[in-house]
Amino acid sequence: MSQNDPLFVSQSNRKGVYYFLLIALVIVFLPRVIMFFSHEESFEISSSEIAVLKKKQEWKQKTYYHKSYRSKKKQYRSPATKFDPNLYQIKDWMKLGLTEKQSAVVVKFCARGIYSNDQLKKIFVIPEELYSKIKDSTFYPLGKENKFDQIVPREIIRKKVLVDLNGASQEDLEQIPGIGPFYAKNILKYRDRLGGFKSKEQLLEVWKMDATKYEEIESFVEVNKTLIRKININEATAEEFKQHPYLNWNIANSLVKIRNKKIRFNAVEEIKESVLMDEELYDRIKHYLTL
Repeated sequence: MSQNDPLFVSQSNRKGVYYFLLIALVIVFLPRVIMFFSHEESFEISSSEIAVLKKKQEWKQKTYYHKSYRSKKKQYRSPATKFDPNLYQIKDWMKLGLTEKQSAVVVKFCARGIYSNDQLKKIFVIPEELYSKIKDSTFYPLGKENKFDQIVPREIIRKKVLVDLNGASQEDLEQIPGIGPFYAKNILKYRDRLGGFKSKEQLLEVWKMDATKYEEIESFVEVNKTLIRKININEATAEEFKQHPYLNWNIANSLVKIRNKKIRFNAVEEIKESVLMDEELYDRIKHYLTL
């Protein structure tokens, strides 16, 4: 092949190509050869070492948990001076460590007047830890625990009202702290259906009356049982029986059928002959029945 041929490659150029290919092959295969002849170093760990590492990890987790718990735990504070709980406001209770919502509940309970640490302790949102910090710093100028000769401002002296649930008007009920027109109307409406209250606890059966509201007002009410309106079981119709909130149509109808069969009831407890009248229901309804 002549030098003028376009495909002619000189001897020196061929050698350069050979050297280039050789170097490329070395670069590609040398790492593989080295890895093939090298011995991988094995890493082994004993079971005892695993146990030690596990304990260290558990210890770290426990340490983190306790630190986190201590940081989140509520810190309650003792009051700086003696105080009357009746005069404390929401911000004052919050300074002792209660939340705003808890403080509002305490203020609401104190609005009716509390007169001892026993009453204060019954406020369910006050934790035992806080109570133990404040119990020796409280005083009650209006109550039995008054140990200080202090002049009590007239504006904090609360008028103690005692209202008979069975004889009260709406206006009478609205005198009770925490009872407005809404609750007064509901109490009167339920009293009319019952025929009267036999116990204060029946207020919990009034629509929208919950335990918190009941605790607010129960010390302001009393019950005169002589004013209870009773149903004559020998004269009432099934419809009249059914009007009572403790009785439904099936029970009312069964009482009339038993009476017709007996001609008349000779004792109130004879209504227990109805298979629908269990002991619990009888204990509730017997106060509203007569011969």
